[in-house]
Amino acid sequence: MIQATIYDKIILMSNIVLESLLKPLADFYSPSFVEEIAINHAGEVWMRLHGARVPWVSYKSEVLSKQYLIDLIHTVANIYERPFDPIHGMPVVYATLPGNHRFTAIAGPNVQYDESDITGGVALNIRGGGAPDTSFENYHLRRGQKLLKIKTRQKERPDDPYDRLMSAINDGSPILISGATSTGKTTFLNHLLKLIDQNSRVITVEDAREIRVPQANRVHFILSRTEQTNEFNYARLLDLVVRMTPDVIIGGEISTDNASVLWEMLGTGHDHFYTTIHAENSEAAYAAFADRILHTQPAYNRTDLIAEMKKKIRVVQLSRDGALRAVTEVV
Repeated sequence: MIQATIYDKIILMSNIVLESLLKPLADFYSPSFVEEIAINHAGEVWMRLHGARVPWVSYKSEVLSKQYLIDLIHTVANIYERPFDPIHGMPVVYATLPGNHRFTAIAGPNVQYDESDITGGVALNIRGGGAPDTSFENYHLRRGQKLLKIKTRQKERPDDPYDRLMSAINDGSPILISGATSTGKTTFLNHLLKLIDQNSRVITVEDAREIRVPQANRVHFILSRTEQTNEFNYARLLDLVVRMTPDVIIGGEISTDNASVLWEMLGTGHDHFYTTIHAENSEAAYAAFADRILHTQPAYNRTDLIAEMKKKIRVVQLSRDGALRAVTEVV
């Protein structure tokens, strides 16, 4: 009985400390009109609003220093007994805060906002707890009525290659940019990102920073192929990316290390998924993607896998002849 009382007091004290530390953020995530907040770097918070025409809005806040954010993550990790060691492969903390607010955070060398974060950045999401009252009717589910079709993609692809690419971008189709070395795949992808809604939240996953994202609401995850001391790898990345609620996901060049995870990300239901691969034509691009998946997931049927890719993914093929670079296929 005495032990239980002491334990209850410790829990109470921990909650008091946590709520005090969370106060600068609670003003942002507690209002009923806030779906969630996202912090991509120190000094700025993005709020996702329920039902807003422009869902993400940002605010500057000097209180949200990098040290404050790191201290917050450490405190949450300690109170909820979560491992947190950004240097040695445990940079992520998941928890449910008082008030049923879902907390997701990452810090250290695996996350960056821009080049100034070369020694390591910090990013976190907190779900708001004030979801509006709802019912099946709010989801357009009524007896005797057909289900709505939302964001249906064009089955008929335009004849003109330019229009075909624009339609893929506009309807959120996954796009695989294929080409040999020095055909300009990353440069092409960087230009393509300028055509995406500037209010979008963009998350990139790369081995090294190459992608230049013009959208301000962005997070870059870095996973080195050569770093042996860091256990944070692609297999651990999937849940983190989904919890960070991206509007756009950018995968680095497809390799045997990341192919199966990128394929799983593509199946999470997020629109606007873009990545690159080394291949000489579109057929070879699908085959190369499948073969890299099979390297770690041999249970897949190769023929079925390629057929599924052709249904889901558009390929933009780039080719080069000397100094001439050109798009040679859009499928």
